[in-house]
Amino acid sequence: MQRKLTKSVKIGQVTVGGGAPVSVQSMCNTPTADVAATLAQLRRLAAAGADIGRVAVPDDEAAAALPRLVRESPLPLVADIHFDHRLALAAIAAGVAGLRINPGNIGGPQRVAEVAAAARAAGVPIRVGVNGGSLPRDIREREGGVTAGGLCEAALRQAELLEDNGFSSIKLSLKASSLPVMLAAYRQASALCDYPLHIGVTEAGTLSTGALKSALGVGALLSEGIGDTLRVSLTADPVQEVLLGQRILQLLEMRAGGVELIACPTCGRTRIDVIGIAEAVEARLAQLPPSARRLKVAVMGCAVNGPGEAADADIGVAGGDGRGLLFAHGRIIGSYDEDELLEALWEKVNEILQK
Repeated sequence: MQRKLTKSVKIGQVTVGGGAPVSVQSMCNTPTADVAATLAQLRRLAAAGADIGRVAVPDDEAAAALPRLVRESPLPLVADIHFDHRLALAAIAAGVAGLRINPGNIGGPQRVAEVAAAARAAGVPIRVGVNGGSLPRDIREREGGVTAGGLCEAALRQAELLEDNGFSSIKLSLKASSLPVMLAAYRQASALCDYPLHIGVTEAGTLSTGALKSALGVGALLSEGIGDTLRVSLTADPVQEVLLGQRILQLLEMRAGGVELIACPTCGRTRIDVIGIAEAVEARLAQLPPSARRLKVAVMGCAVNGPGEAADADIGVAGGDGRGLLFAHGRIIGSYDEDELLEALWEKVNEILQK
């Protein structure tokens, strides 16, 4: 797929835009002032494969924690700030790698100018983050609610405020909980500007619903070449956001590594517990690190959907009547009783991964 070439900004050592690999980020849900808890979560996010971490800075206590967080975080940190420009200035002074603000709610032109000057001097990029809850009143009233055009206009208006103050190291996000609105907003923005885009579905929901909405929204944009960094927003452990973000990129073959399970849907020909075996394999594969080499594992129900249909799998099993075949790239390499099949498969998976 051909990606839209955007300007590039640096979040610490991570390049966003300019053709750089799409980065994955998440946001801590610990109180930022609780430095120990926040650092522990940042380390978990890094271990899961995150490239960038973000923390909320709602008050002076949170801002006071930033210098230590910046020093000890394994990830470049973005400070998420609303309403109080002093907190943005404090975050810049603390050495954060990026800011997320909405210039429209930071306190007027003079305060926007102060933040822009400080960020420019420190080399700190700013993400202009617009969503359905932060549309300017005039746009919301004119549009009659949250629309793709309104989100795009608001984001570009806020970016223009920064540009007018000599600041151009800008990323944009235009998030909405409605998939059609979110998709249309990002498509419009991509057509109208070359700022790098931070993509995601806001308020996507719990793990099951949020994963589905994010895969549809984020995956659709990425498949069109739109998006430079992403967050899968979930009402769940932030580590799950990172794992799902990585998975989306791996399934689109935009990031190396990742183990993929393919499994047949079962039918009346099935004579072994395909569902149980597939779920057991999936649970074991979930324990592998995100950096594991690319591997396709197949669990198939019968000879019809077996080695032939899953011939591109690195390793797989196909069921018979109480027995199953072990195959690699369509070639049969063993036959086992049903109760031995899972362990035989797993032994081969480990053998391949250790090569």
